[in-house]
Amino acid sequence: MAKKFLSAIVLAGTVGFTFCSQIADYCQFLPENDGYIPVEQVSSFGGLTEAAFNSTIDRVEALYKEEITGMGGVLVINRLWSDGTVNASAQRTGNKFILNMYGGLARHEEITNDGFALVLCHEMGHQLGGAPKVKNWMMKWATNEGQADYFATLKCLRRYFVADDNEKLVASLDVPQTVTSTCANQFTARLDQLMCMRGAMAGLSVGSLFKSFGQSGDIDFATPDTREVRKTYNAHPKPQCRLDTYYAGAVCGVAVTAPVSQTDFKLGTCTDATVSKAGLRPRCWFQPAPTWWERWKNRKSGGTTTAEPVDEMDRENERYEDGINDGIIH
Repeated sequence: MAKKFLSAIVLAGTVGFTFCSQIADYCQFLPENDGYIPVEQVSSFGGLTEAAFNSTIDRVEALYKEEITGMGGVLVINRLWSDGTVNASAQRTGNKFILNMYGGLARHEEITNDGFALVLCHEMGHQLGGAPKVKNWMMKWATNEGQADYFATLKCLRRYFVADDNEKLVASLDVPQTVTSTCANQFTARLDQLMCMRGAMAGLSVGSLFKSFGQSGDIDFATPDTREVRKTYNAHPKPQCRLDTYYAGAVCGVAVTAPVSQTDFKLGTCTDATVSKAGLRPRCWFQPAPTWWERWKNRKSGGTTTAEPVDEMDRENERYEDGINDGIIH
C-alpha cells in the first residue's frame, strides 16, 4: 500500500508520445511527464543511493569516453542527483555528446542498479546506436527510440556486465524460466548466458517503471506484443514492446564487438539473414524496408510490400513527423 501511495503522489502526470525535441535538440528516455522525486524523498522499497548513481555513471563513462574522443567528440555526462526529474536525456552541442542523468529517476522505487545502467546505455544508444535514425535533419545524429533500447542490451550492457561476478548477481535475481531457457539456448558460454539473463531483467526493471506511470497493464517476457507496424515507429514504443526489444537485444547472438552502422540497420545486429530469429528487433516498432527482390516477388504474387498498419501507432508516428517538420514537439 505504501509503495502504491508513493507512486501515486510522486508520479502523477500525463504521458505523451514525444521523445525528441527539435528545438532543444535532445532525446528523452521517457515521454514527457510530471514525475518528480526530491532528493530528500528516498523510498525504502528501491532506487539507488547517490554513491551507486555516481559509480554506475563512472563505469559507463569509462566504456565510451575514448571511443567518442576518437570520433572527434567530447563525452559529457551531467550528474543531476539533486534534480528530482524522473527521466534522462541525450543531446548534442557542437562536438559534445551529452547525457543528462537525473536523480529523480535513480531514486524511483522500481529502478535497480542494472535498470539504471540500462537507462544510461539507452541514452548512449541515442548517440552511438546506429540505424534506424530519427527522420529529421536537425536530429540526424540521433538513433531512434527503439534502436536505442536495442543497443542498450545488445552492446552497451554486455560491455558493462563483463567484469562483474555475474554468477552471484544472477543468483540474486528472480529470473523467469522462459528467460533462463532462452539464454541457455542462445549462448554456449556461461558468461554470455548470465549476461543475457541480467540484460533481460534490467529491461523488466525499467518496464516496471513504465507501468508505474500508468502506461500499460502487466508486461511479461511470455506475452510479446504481436502488433506489426506499417513503417518503423520512431517515438517511444508501448511498454510491452520496449520489454520485447530489451529481451531481443539480450538474446541476440551477434558479438558485442561487431559494430553497428549509422546507415545500415543490418550490421552488428540480428537480422532475418542470421541463423536464428531470436534477437530480431520486434515488429511492434521496427519495419525494415523490403529489398528490391522482396518487392518484385510481392508484385508477382499480387501481395503487398508492407505490413498491415497499427492505426494508433501510425497516427502517432505521423503526428511526430508533422510536429518536427513544424519545429515543435509536445
